[in-house]
Amino acid sequence: MRPYKLSKIIRQFLLLLLLIYCISINLSCADSKQLAKGFRNPPQSAGIRCFWWWLNGNVTRQAITRDLEEMKKKGFSGALIVDAGGASQWGNKQVPAGPAFASTEWRELFRYAVSEADRLGLELSLNIQSGWNLGGPNVTKEMAAKKLTFSEIDVEGPKEITIKLPSPDRKGNFYRDIAVLMLPDNSSDKAKKRPISNLEAKAAFKELGNSAPDCRYLLFDEPSVESQIDCLVSEVLNVTDKLDANGLFKWQVPEGKWTILRFGYTITGAVVSTSSSGWKGLVIDYLDRDVFNRYWNEIITPLLEDIGPLVGKTLKYVHTDSWECGGANWSEDFRTEFIDRRGYDPIFYLPVLAGKIIDSRDASNSFLADFRKTIGDCIADNHYSVFSEAAGRYGMGIHPESGGPHAGHFDALKCLGRNDIPMGEFWVPSPHRPRPVDRFYVKQASSAAHIYGKQLVGAEAFTSIWLHWNDCLWSSLKPSFDHETCSGLNLVFVHTFTCSPKEMGLPGQEYFAGTHFNPNVTWWDYADGFITYLNRCQYLLQKGKFVADVLYYYGDHVPNLVRLKEEDPAKVMPGYDYDVTNEEVLLNRVETKGGRIVLPDGMSYHLLVLPDHKVLSPDALKKVHNLVKNGATVVGTKPLKMVSLVGLPASQKEFERLSDELWGDDESPSGKRQFGKGQVIWGKAAREVLQQKNISPDFEYKTEKPDAKIDYIHKTIGDIDVYFISNQNNKFQKATCYFRVEGRQPELWDALTGAIRPAKAFKQENGKTIIPIEFNPYGSIFVVFQKPVAKNAQGNAESNYRDYEQVYEINEPWIVRFDPNWGGPEKITFENLIEWTEHFEPGIKFYSGKAVYRNRFSFNDKIQKNNKYFIDLGQVGDVGIAGVRLNGKDLDVVWTTPFRVNITEAVKEGTNDIEITVVNSWRNRLIGDKNLPLHKKYTRTNITVRDDWQLSRSGLVGPVRILKQKK
Repeated sequence: MRPYKLSKIIRQFLLLLLLIYCISINLSCADSKQLAKGFRNPPQSAGIRCFWWWLNGNVTRQAITRDLEEMKKKGFSGALIVDAGGASQWGNKQVPAGPAFASTEWRELFRYAVSEADRLGLELSLNIQSGWNLGGPNVTKEMAAKKLTFSEIDVEGPKEITIKLPSPDRKGNFYRDIAVLMLPDNSSDKAKKRPISNLEAKAAFKELGNSAPDCRYLLFDEPSVESQIDCLVSEVLNVTDKLDANGLFKWQVPEGKWTILRFGYTITGAVVSTSSSGWKGLVIDYLDRDVFNRYWNEIITPLLEDIGPLVGKTLKYVHTDSWECGGANWSEDFRTEFIDRRGYDPIFYLPVLAGKIIDSRDASNSFLADFRKTIGDCIADNHYSVFSEAAGRYGMGIHPESGGPHAGHFDALKCLGRNDIPMGEFWVPSPHRPRPVDRFYVKQASSAAHIYGKQLVGAEAFTSIWLHWNDCLWSSLKPSFDHETCSGLNLVFVHTFTCSPKEMGLPGQEYFAGTHFNPNVTWWDYADGFITYLNRCQYLLQKGKFVADVLYYYGDHVPNLVRLKEEDPAKVMPGYDYDVTNEEVLLNRVETKGGRIVLPDGMSYHLLVLPDHKVLSPDALKKVHNLVKNGATVVGTKPLKMVSLVGLPASQKEFERLSDELWGDDESPSGKRQFGKGQVIWGKAAREVLQQKNISPDFEYKTEKPDAKIDYIHKTIGDIDVYFISNQNNKFQKATCYFRVEGRQPELWDALTGAIRPAKAFKQENGKTIIPIEFNPYGSIFVVFQKPVAKNAQGNAESNYRDYEQVYEINEPWIVRFDPNWGGPEKITFENLIEWTEHFEPGIKFYSGKAVYRNRFSFNDKIQKNNKYFIDLGQVGDVGIAGVRLNGKDLDVVWTTPFRVNITEAVKEGTNDIEITVVNSWRNRLIGDKNLPLHKKYTRTNITVRDDWQLSRSGLVGPVRILKQKK
């Protein structure tokens, strides 16, 4: 080829590369602009949702339309219809019963709700029953949740016997036989023999605690004592065929002492919780796929057929709530399920469930682990997978709360992996759940989303019990949301938005639990700012990929649940983040690539961390062996045992071989061993290992206050790095923040206001960007890195924030107008700003609702073009909401600290007229009404006002000051 032709081809190729680069830059800029636009004004699709409570079925068409129109107006993206009871729990009053769930009248209301949601462009979900624990009046005893039951007698041979075996305990007059077993009494130390520890929990006769407990203790038992073993499994005789239909047992008993155990199953008796009238009934068998399909076909299919083309279009998801139905450990086909999944027959080990020791304590305990694991597999595969399949046939997804926090006998991540939206929950501070460990359960749902390739992470949000109408947005709801946002939350389902017909009065009918969040609350007209804050956060965090350095394997036992983020089982905090994985994902989705742990949906981690209880299944150990061989770094102590009978004795030998190949026989407390292309490290926390591999923390901070608590989450949206940073303390904080990013300009995106500005103070060193950030009490900020800068570039300012100087404090008397319709004076003068509860006037002391403060002040500061002025309201009581109007111009509504509004465009030199509208909750008026005769009460509700209720501090407390931003 001639040189000039070659040169021309090269030039054309270079031009093509330049064109591709320019197009990619333009697309990147367009994406960046779209991201900023969506953040400032989040689309409806990013909006929050709610548990839309149809309390005791008492809803009307008018109330349905009002609620949906208000949701649309406030920026909700949709709602979850939950028909349920609960009005009268915890000492409250019942509300009138509406149509029973799935009745003809209820179906008409449901059709109407879906058509109205479609008109308004909202998406709906449906809880597929009334209440929770799936079941109802159509659930027969054959369909109901089941448990094993047994009877026991001793006989002595040799002799032929014909006896009627005792009938095992039963519930609801329902019983089916499983097997009759005979075992020789070989125990020579019977008086000292103890059954397996925690047998009731290990045998799944009961669920464990209600706050996502660590269940690993179920894997262990005390050492075996040979003299206390009942018999070997080979000595157990299956004599089921000697029992006739009438319970008569005939057999030639061999010589010696024998125990006859008759095993069967009965119903657990678990019933639907918190249902509306007309939907009482038994809970279905979660282990049986045919039972779920029968329930779906009988109850749900007719509802879906009612709404025709709106299924999958407007009705997008179906739901069930959390498992709270106790233990369940048998099903009609459970024996077959066990054999198919574990590879051996459970029948000969059933005596363990009756308290016997078969082969050894270790073998008996291992059988119980296999037993629970099979139950967990059945719940995931025969219930939640079948649920997903049924919904999918109609073009819908599912988002059940299938991972606790009540510890049923399931693998929580496996169940949540069947969801289209993994769902957790979180609570505001409440006497019922006061500690963080009792309140926060989103890390589990977010881990499930990340490891199973789901984008949305939902949560039942702001739940509480006992407290009513006393939640402060800025000090209760916001920090709870921010905490779980740092754990991965990106779709709030407010709990709860109760539908209350107009006829029920105000504040109307309410569920016994949850933060009341609906158009009947006093502050609904001013809720936009809070909701927009949530939506802005969700808009950004529903995009991109989560950044974590460590994948923690939480073991192969059942029950198994992920606790709150701070539990940090991988030992990576502070500075790094992690996901949790289960056995299913470890075996089927985790691979090694370039020395990293990777998932097919793009998640990637530096390390795999093993649990510290030294137990792994043979399959999990085999996968770990393969990962290390191919280049992975695994952190964890050498596994010493498999708590399972599967594949013995060959599986035990293989287990030991693989464990020795990876860890060797080194018994030192810490060490490192190369194997294949990878390595195993033990005796060190994952955080230390990351630092030794020169992987610096993703986020760190330094403050002068030792009690500072700042949390974060990091996501990447294409080439854009997005950090959400949250001050988790009720104190102002100045922090120096370190981000594992360089070469890009940091920007501060404020979800409170939608403002986006470049950080003016920052520097870069050692691969990090260092930014001074100021946080208000419970304050938060997004830090976004997208525009390239030189790696040595620095900001040209000392601070990213402006200081303020006081120009004026309004000390003049305030004219305050209350609403006489709610007991307040139409007009009164406050010489000084005080809390309403301190006022002598009962109409103020017990007032609930809006009050307008008016004043006039002289402003003598010289207003110049570049001056910026603010009004600072000081303290605002109760809910913490205030709207400001200056010289006839409506300005912002503030709901969080600092209660400060920009008045630059409205303030003028000379006389200024100001109005501040403050709103409190219903609590004070309800307390004031408690002892009034019925005809003098202002409020109507089913919630009982208790004697221990305290008045909430309310009103504008101040001081009210005019501030000028310093240049």
